[in-house]
Amino acid sequence: MKKYIFSIILATLILLEIIFMNPIKEFAIKIINNRPDLIILPSNNYTKHYDFMFVKQSTDYVPYSIGDIRNIYYSMINNGWSEFTFYCPTEYEECVKDVQTVSSNDTLLTNINNYTNPFNAFNSIETTYDDSGEINIKLDQLYDIQEINAINKKLDQMIKENITPNMSDEDKIKALHDYIINSTEYDKVRNDTGSSTFKSNTAYGALIENKAICSGYADAMSLLLDKLGIKNFKIASKTHVWNAVYINNQWLHLDLTWDDPVSERGPILDHKYFLITTDELVKADGDDIDTHVFDKTVYLEFND
Repeated sequence: MKKYIFSIILATLILLEIIFMNPIKEFAIKIINNRPDLIILPSNNYTKHYDFMFVKQSTDYVPYSIGDIRNIYYSMINNGWSEFTFYCPTEYEECVKDVQTVSSNDTLLTNINNYTNPFNAFNSIETTYDDSGEINIKLDQLYDIQEINAINKKLDQMIKENITPNMSDEDKIKALHDYIINSTEYDKVRNDTGSSTFKSNTAYGALIENKAICSGYADAMSLLLDKLGIKNFKIASKTHVWNAVYINNQWLHLDLTWDDPVSERGPILDHKYFLITTDELVKADGDDIDTHVFDKTVYLEFND
């Protein structure tokens, strides 16, 4: 009888160990590896659901390399989150140091920003961290909800008035390229002084106020391309920004700013920088060799 009771107790203990072993093991691993449960919010309507060569959408948000950290930053911005906290695993000893490297590199953060929809892009971004490996990122988005609503209304109107279903992607892009240039004036005051009464550095300036500098032209075009479902990102040199567009199975350059040159003769509509290869871009620049010099270790799509 005693042996029978002992066997029941032993079997019960073994069964309890089997039932609770995995949850206890997972909890212990979280504590040991410093991995509390992450708060993962849904992505918003402006998230891009395709990857690039330099940045890709994260799924688990646990980094094991500086590339993983870069992807976490991209994913947070791409998802439209204003704040996100993740944790360094203990086995990744250089994690906090690598976070410091990424978060202190303004050029890198700007390049990452260029791969997202402009409505999700940041105006400023701040990272805090501690020795335990808790990393918190907060960002201030470039566009507020009133601007987004006004721009979306304008984008829908532009597409309705300029695009027909039977048009090719190239024809659609050309129609919208021409519309923006014909209705927008380059903000020379902001270019010369660094400030302006217009929001010309954004799509709001380009589409609502009809004043833009290169970032405003590029944001406006990027938003339209996203509306049309055409893969794209913004590409930047040290002094300039323009669009990269995936069309006819290749990545091409599209620069509305340089197709809308400032002239004393009045408005000019050009197509010199309309959907061209990098070789054609260099040729079009001629002696002005610095404007479109970009980092090919970042914008890898143009390495082919």
